[in-house]
Amino acid sequence: MAGPDSVPVDAVMANGIENGVNGHSPRQPSLSGLSLTEYSANPSPPSEDHQARIRNIVPEEFILPNGHPDVHRAHSWKGVVACSAGNHAQGVAYSARLLKIPATIVMPQGTPSIKHRNVSRMGGCVVLHGQDFDAAKEECKRLQQVHGLIDIPPFDDPYVIAGQGTIGMELLRQTNIQKLEAVFCCVGGGGLIAGIGVYIKRIAPHVKIIGVEAEDANAMVQSLIEKKRVVLKEVGLFADGAAVKTVGEETFRIASEVVDEVINVNTDEICAAIKDVFEDTRSIVEPAGALSLAGLKKWVAANPSSDPNRSVVAVTSGANMNFDRLRFVAERATLGEGKEALLCVSIPERPGAFAELISNVMPHAVTEFSYRYATDEVANVLVGISLSGAASQRAAELQALTDRITGDPNAKMTVTDLSGDELAKSHVRYLVGGRSDVAHERLYMFNFPERPGALEKFLRTLRLRFNISLFQYRNNGSDVGKILAGVQCPDAEVPDLEDRLREIGFAGCLGRYRRSCENAAVIIPPPIPSGAIDTLLRGRPVQSSVHTPTPHNDSNTATTARPRHLVAGGTGARDGRTPGSRVAGEDPGDGTAAGEGHEGA
Repeated sequence: MAGPDSVPVDAVMANGIENGVNGHSPRQPSLSGLSLTEYSANPSPPSEDHQARIRNIVPEEFILPNGHPDVHRAHSWKGVVACSAGNHAQGVAYSARLLKIPATIVMPQGTPSIKHRNVSRMGGCVVLHGQDFDAAKEECKRLQQVHGLIDIPPFDDPYVIAGQGTIGMELLRQTNIQKLEAVFCCVGGGGLIAGIGVYIKRIAPHVKIIGVEAEDANAMVQSLIEKKRVVLKEVGLFADGAAVKTVGEETFRIASEVVDEVINVNTDEICAAIKDVFEDTRSIVEPAGALSLAGLKKWVAANPSSDPNRSVVAVTSGANMNFDRLRFVAERATLGEGKEALLCVSIPERPGAFAELISNVMPHAVTEFSYRYATDEVANVLVGISLSGAASQRAAELQALTDRITGDPNAKMTVTDLSGDELAKSHVRYLVGGRSDVAHERLYMFNFPERPGALEKFLRTLRLRFNISLFQYRNNGSDVGKILAGVQCPDAEVPDLEDRLREIGFAGCLGRYRRSCENAAVIIPPPIPSGAIDTLLRGRPVQSSVHTPTPHNDSNTATTARPRHLVAGGTGARDGRTPGSRVAGEDPGDGTAAGEGHEGA
């Protein structure tokens, strides 16, 4: 098979993309307008005569599916690189395999295994690097510069924006434009909402374009408020497919013109939206894919209408959900729907008090009940209550329940609603026991991405100096591990303790903790990664649809082969397969297809 150096110069003249099909100069895409066609100047397939002429000039492996020669790849055959937290990675890997281009995909270390395994199955070489999308993006940029790869941006590129904008075209073909009121899109880097907004605002300017972000990863709404791109200090990782610290430059410019509103939703509301999709379609979407529906529900509740034919659309995408995470989603969905209330009830420590409490709670179903004897005077009980009223009536229903419990002055019962308290939902509900009178005890709550070794390093940092008086941790399938820790520390040693907490600078730490006993937030700057992985990227002409990397040796590195799946700081293949073991054209067998990227969302 001829290599790239043997591609004739006449191939350039045969390329309708580079020089115009009939020898005319092609129209350059304009980035100033809002027309989708101005973003995607894609020529029509060549005629049969032209195809025959191309085949006589250009080697077969450099012919694109649309019949045009890919001269650009002929001169840049080392491959492409892309940074992604999910769907964009799978789309690039899938397309690169069809086009016979080697693809390297950089993903954050906390990426769910279902995502990076699918990328590997599609022929991409996966590199896990950094604690979040932005750290992975920097590594992607470095690999591009060092190894001469072509970067395929996940959102901040006019062609990527145009590609995602085709969803808007399909959407308008499937709906009644006159009755369509609003379209909701998840927002990460901004590519999805920019592309859809460009098309819909040109065709149907009356339709509202509404973005939806996780409240702990809301770079777009802050940027629109400030009228400039804002860089977040840290981002929550539950909706990992849309967890970016800053939106794209081009996507922000377009969003400023076409986006009408941006809504923030919390974790419980996202979980409730995942449940809604499952109950309606028997399909499971990932958190980032459910953002748009969570925002739609919130917006409709705040903007009621008497029109029975009201039409609104939520663009959902992404089913990269680890099975273990479903238990967390199921537990929090009822709180997000407002169908469950988590209450702390203080009752007298005397016989019959429990019976009185349950009598007041009836006829509501009790979903959770935790109690442990502490003192002779007061018992604190954690109770989960099922609420059955309509969504608009749940606040009144909960207030009526509270009034029944506290109504009898002789009962001496008090109620605290903990339904919105993250500390209670994540930790307190699992701690059954009385209060221990521990001297100099301070409570801290930590959030950090789940990955092997994180918990062990946390404990190793504290054990040398301070005594741990309380500890609660549960792997709930989420990307973020949550720890509640009690540490015995005299007032004079608090600065030293908090310095040590800052030393928990393992890669992937969000660097955030909260002194729960004082209800104050203290931010620890995120650590700088101690080392970076350097993939060995020396390519060769590709003769099959799956790239088999070749050895690369320099003064610093010696290896026999590049693994399909690389992890920062490691060199071994994680998926247990030999790189490049599939035959040309073999289907990945996972039933998946390239989807719109949440990073572009």
